[in-house]
Parts: sequence; structure tokens; C-alpha cells
Amino acid sequence: MITLEVQGMSCQHCVASVTEALRKVPGVTGVSVSLETASATVQGNPDPEALKRAVAAVGFTPGKAE
Repeated sequence: MITLEVQGMSCQHCVASVTEALRKVPGVTGVSVSLETASATVQGNPDPEALKRAVAAVGFTPGKAE
């Protein structure tokens, strides 16, 4: 499981956009995005850098991935 900071989300539409982008990353088996904590929890075995690129591609700023 990887937790990724996501900066710039302000509404549920933002959450949906980030969720959809992360689900498309190879190796992802599940995604949970939280507006309240400004983070995404990703299940599976994806490349953390690919997750960051996916978040950036939909207009948000990825932070650290743990």
C-alpha cells in the first residue's frame, strides 16, 4: 500500500479526477482518495513515480509517497 500526498484538491470532482487517474496506473488494484487529508491510498504494486505523474497529469501537485 502506498499513501501519496495530493495538493490542490478542493471538491469531490477533484477527488473523482484523481481517483480515475490513479486507477489507470499499471499495478493499481484499489484507490481511496481523501479530500480531508489531501491524500490518496493506493493498493497494489504500482511504481510510485507513475502515481505522481498520473496526479500531475490531471492538474494536481503530488507530494511524497510512502
